Amino acid sequence: MTRLFLLLTLLIQTSQAAVKPNVVFILADDLGWADTTLYGHTKLYRTPNLERLAKRGMTFNRAYAASPLCSPTRSSILTGLHPARTGITEPNCHEPQVVLTATPGTSGPAGKKSVAPNPPTRLNTTWPTMSKAFKAAGYATGHFGKWHLGPEPYSPLQQGFDVDVPHYAGPGPAGSYVAPWKFPDFDPLTPNEHIEDRMAKEAVAFLEKHKDEPFFLNYWMFSVHAPFDAKKALIEKYRGKVDPADPQHSPTYAAMVESMDDAVGTLIDTLDRLNLTDHTIIVFFSDNGGNMYNTVDGTTPTSNAPLRGGKATVYEGGVREPCVVSWPGNVKPDTRNDTVIQSIDFYPTLLEAAGLTVMPGQKFDGISILPALKGGTLTREAIFTYFPHDPGVPDWLPPSVTVTQGDWKLIRIFFGGENGQHRWKLYNLHEDESEKHDLAASDPERVKTMDALIEKFLTDTQAVQPIRNPAFDPAQYHPELEGVQNNRDKEKPKHAPAKKTAAAEQDKPDPALQGWKARQCSASVTDGVVTITGQGNAPFLGVSAAGTDGPAVMKFRTRCAGGGEGKVEWILAGKNSPPAKSVPFTLKPGEWQEIRVNIPAEGAVSIVRLYLPAQQQKVELGWVELTGKTKPKRWNF
Repeated sequence: MTRLFLLLTLLIQTSQAAVKPNVVFILADDLGWADTTLYGHTKLYRTPNLERLAKRGMTFNRAYAASPLCSPTRSSILTGLHPARTGITEPNCHEPQVVLTATPGTSGPAGKKSVAPNPPTRLNTTWPTMSKAFKAAGYATGHFGKWHLGPEPYSPLQQGFDVDVPHYAGPGPAGSYVAPWKFPDFDPLTPNEHIEDRMAKEAVAFLEKHKDEPFFLNYWMFSVHAPFDAKKALIEKYRGKVDPADPQHSPTYAAMVESMDDAVGTLIDTLDRLNLTDHTIIVFFSDNGGNMYNTVDGTTPTSNAPLRGGKATVYEGGVREPCVVSWPGNVKPDTRNDTVIQSIDFYPTLLEAAGLTVMPGQKFDGISILPALKGGTLTREAIFTYFPHDPGVPDWLPPSVTVTQGDWKLIRIFFGGENGQHRWKLYNLHEDESEKHDLAASDPERVKTMDALIEKFLTDTQAVQPIRNPAFDPAQYHPELEGVQNNRDKEKPKHAPAKKTAAAEQDKPDPALQGWKARQCSASVTDGVVTITGQGNAPFLGVSAAGTDGPAVMKFRTRCAGGGEGKVEWILAGKNSPPAKSVPFTLKPGEWQEIRVNIPAEGAVSIVRLYLPAQQQKVELGWVELTGKTKPKRWNF
């Protein structure tokens, strides 16, 4: 009898082992470490479904995104490779120009010591991805929600997914979370439908269709990325709960968090109803820290306190993320883990968990965290964050790379020191979680040892690195402005249209600008030359292009001391026109030059915007000419 019992037990265990686990990967967008109730740092937001998931699995206290911005982290999840290796270090994968390889920069504004590289605009389909691996193993694969790694032919459908809804390549929701939205070929089912409710419904349909076969569901939420809007009833619900003394006091953002959490609950409930929970791995993660630079309800969207910084910074607030992994029978429920993990770890982990093999010659920058998930210890030397850019958000740094080793974190600022040398910041995260006390000067040996790890990392990943700025002028360098926000936006009134009309673009124009309107900059005309001085991170001049039918060509004469990157952006006419599109250009430093930009617009153009590299330098503009199918427009200032 005993032998029979043992035999039956063995057969059951063997049968269970033979069942391939399903995978549900839920990725929030811009959700900060302090934006859920998992870590005890919010009084306003409510995430009961995430707490429910945490009761079923393991919550990681030190889970990190590979980048403080979305597209790089998304690429790291799918490939198991660091953004330093793939080159995707900016969220520019919605831009029209196709770039597949990172290249070094050439020169920058005179006030900057380094020049960032030029990153790809697409995740190359030649990279092995987690979705391709699961599809090859016979899994049904579906992607729902935000992608932001490239449109066709670099969409989810070319990266291993059978299904892609809503098949949209933009950086956030198209126009609004609440219908009517502007997703092409994807209409709401009901008036005022919330996009996260809809995505959850679409994901449920996928689960129901494939409940009898193994599946890999990639639910990458639009929440809680801009634009900041939500269900009106939820906004009013939280308006009465706001404490102005609490750094998290946006009722709109709180409502967005609740809708996000509701979608998580919908998936959990569906897996339970279909009796799939016991053999399904659920991962919940976020792509970067909470947004601390936009404005909603008269305040910042959220706060990452006690962590420093937020989205687009290499401080902890930009890269430490909420993370829960549930896998019944393998991960002990209601547990916490202080192990340091990173987004590059998910691919090798899920591959091993599903019993799948690595493709011949394939290597990962990440490691499998299964030992930690099963209650053991995890051995790794360090993790790295490569962010060679300097967006003007609060707590921004010049192009940087970081290494975290145990409780210690070192930041290298490329060429940020004296005489073209690097500069470093060192923090003990155990004693100084908020990164207030830089210990680099008092512990030079640790700086030297950890910087050697950075150098090895950059070499191993063959990273295209920032260069010393050949146009650097010490007289124009302002170190006191480092970390000070310079991309501040103005909150739109709740009743304002989602898109500016030509009339709005020209409100109270300076007659000398002949209809052009300065945004995030000042513009003055002297002796036929417009001088543009930046006042934000994305200065531009905008004008009505009414009467111009695309395709079109914009030509202009310009110069600036440091040169740099710019773009021409356009909006088509019509109530249901697609989001703005743009084409980049590059200015050489120090000389007058004529720039020609082809605008592949299809139809009548409503507005054109000329973005110039005036963030930290003056840019001069002599004339502009816009030519479409009809009579050219020319502005001689």
